[in-house]
Amino acid sequence: MTLHQLSCFLSAVEHGSFSAAADALHMAQPSLSQQVRGLESELGVELFARVGRGLVLTDAGHAFRPHAERVVTAAEEAREAMVEVREVRAGSVSLGMFGNAPFYLLTELVERFRARHPGVRMRIVGQNSSEVADAVRAGEVEAAVLALPIDDTGLDVHPLMRDEILYVSADPRRTRGPVPIERFAEVPLIVYDARYGWEDPTRRQIMDRAQRAGVTLEPAIEIEDTYAALRMAARGLGDTFVASAVTLGSRFPRQLHTAPFDPPLHDTFAIVTRRGGSVSPATRELLDLGRERMAAFAERLASRAQTPDR
Repeated sequence: MTLHQLSCFLSAVEHGSFSAAADALHMAQPSLSQQVRGLESELGVELFARVGRGLVLTDAGHAFRPHAERVVTAAEEAREAMVEVREVRAGSVSLGMFGNAPFYLLTELVERFRARHPGVRMRIVGQNSSEVADAVRAGEVEAAVLALPIDDTGLDVHPLMRDEILYVSADPRRTRGPVPIERFAEVPLIVYDARYGWEDPTRRQIMDRAQRAGVTLEPAIEIEDTYAALRMAARGLGDTFVASAVTLGSRFPRQLHTAPFDPPLHDTFAIVTRRGGSVSPATRELLDLGRERMAAFAERLASRAQTPDR
């Protein structure tokens, strides 16, 4: 039993003859008759009786009609639902994000997507890039924008942009020039992302450099929130580090000064999807908007890099 057979049956019911039904469906009359006969053969009953030059339903036809209508209606509703998803008119989209995404693109990304597709529900999840990478691998989210490095097992990674990691201190004497990792190991250190520790991609880069230089980094203070770490640094409780994007915000304490590391350190951001998988049309458009936003932000950072430290 096929949807085509059911559609032929219901058209014959509506028009009262095979020829009129065939015309309505833009088919040849013998083809439509064959579809109905095949349906009757499968059901083992006659659905129509001929009366003059027309058709009337048999008792079996009357009993079968509401079931056929429900199936065809459900199929049409399913098809329309898929059209809405394909054309990004309905449905939902889920995306993983690194913890500091609000500094780069999150609010503007959501605003632009919702303006274009108000009928699509959005779910933005994630905090630490390594954890979000696991969510992509497990199929909990379709894709993510993450900071590298991550474990890329089973993932496709498409780099987007870089942002420099800066040394931050309330003491302007410590930021008069590029800061080698050996000097960073000599000051009281405040680090954020306490839950993930040195699994955080930015902290992993710093730890790797310290180990290669033969020095040990032992934080004096570990805290979860980036701004909390910056406020403590502004009070002179220690020095920290942030991506340069964080320094653009109005919440960056005015008492703080920044300097590059020597040699420079960078966060690299990338779009991550499951290897060999596909993403929905809504997610694909959201990622395209993310690429545009990150490219614009990279230009802004490059422009700011030409200005002196505050």
